[in-house]
Amino acid sequence: MISPHFAQTMARYNQWQNRSLYAEADGLSDAERRLDRGAFFKSIHGTLNHILWADAVWMSRVSQAARPDVAISESGRFLDAWDALKREREEMDERLIAWANGLDEVWLAQDLRWIPATRPTEMARPRWQVVAHMFNHQTHHRGQAHAMLTAAGARPEPTDLVLLETGAALSS
Repeated sequence: MISPHFAQTMARYNQWQNRSLYAEADGLSDAERRLDRGAFFKSIHGTLNHILWADAVWMSRVSQAARPDVAISESGRFLDAWDALKREREEMDERLIAWANGLDEVWLAQDLRWIPATRPTEMARPRWQVVAHMFNHQTHHRGQAHAMLTAAGARPEPTDLVLLETGAALSS
């Protein structure tokens, strides 16, 4: 089982990595961000959109947050305007950190029940597993965005979690 400290660390890691990716993506033109680069969500913009959309979906399941009214098939187009996507990402990262700071062992040990949008049957998993999945999902797709940005000539920061504690990620 994961601990509240794990979730708090991963929420800070998430924010650090998102700041790096968005700063580098900001240096590209809108056309470069939207260029189909062969990724599952096609472009840098689409992939960053999907990550934000999924965070919003998971937060609606684990907190009182509102669920997005966009289907997973449209998650790559969750927010069309780049400035709106950046603003929502920053706000989501702050919400994730505040939420993680409120977790405790008892809550993590309980089950979460939900009905996924992709199938009509209820699912149940331990909350600790859902939280670990949420952060793993972010990391997976951020890796795709990092690769696309690097291929586009941008230089996002390294993705090594161990660098979070060095202060490199805490200079906000």
